[in-house]
Amino acid sequence: MSNTDFVLAVEDLTVSFDGFKAIDALTLYVDKNELRVIIGPNGAGKTTLLDLICGKTRASAGSIKFKNAEMSRLPEYQIVRSGIGRKFQTPSIYENLSVFQNLEVSFPRGRGVFGALAFKRDDEVRDAVQSVAAEIGLADQLQLEAGLLSHGQKQWLEIGMLLMQDPELLMLDEPIAGMSVRERELTAELLKRICKGRSMIVIEHDMEFVKQIAHKVTVMHQGKILAEGSMEQVQADPRVIDVYLGH
Repeated sequence: MSNTDFVLAVEDLTVSFDGFKAIDALTLYVDKNELRVIIGPNGAGKTTLLDLICGKTRASAGSIKFKNAEMSRLPEYQIVRSGIGRKFQTPSIYENLSVFQNLEVSFPRGRGVFGALAFKRDDEVRDAVQSVAAEIGLADQLQLEAGLLSHGQKQWLEIGMLLMQDPELLMLDEPIAGMSVRERELTAELLKRICKGRSMIVIEHDMEFVKQIAHKVTVMHQGKILAEGSMEQVQADPRVIDVYLGH
């Protein structure tokens, strides 16, 4: 089978921790420009799957191809450079820097101490910052110290920091945790916007939110894929209701 059409092809992926298979011969394909949501009970292996894709954890077996290139043996920084961006559950922004500076230091040429020192704040970077700030709804907060942003705005800023790297695959782990109702609505709009021209994998528990954003839903259970399809399909699946939605 040719994987040329998929931005991400995960095949027979397995990882064991002390004999426990956290991910068990899992196969997953994500299309270009697709917004995939992964749901499932706690301990299903959702975060571990993202850890494997971004190189934080090493697979025991199987393959992870991104745009047909094998990623499973590469160091994390090379995976990032190849075009995969990952946001973790806790925001890691520079609280004492302005929103502008947070975005600016995330621009790929500003990497590392020497890169940052020799860094010219040229038009390219300024344009990138302006455009990303508009996309994440923080265009009016560029001069604000990041620590003063609301919880939701901090999450958006972190997504913006990833967008500065222009990834082709963006992975977000529970992006709306702790957000207000309004912030959740704005985040749904934001994710739909930034999915144009890139693929995304989102882990989420909030079913209303999943319904709003998902092109396709993957349900994980005990390190395997239990079901996959539209939100309507997986919601109606007796196995999914049994292990997850019924609780």
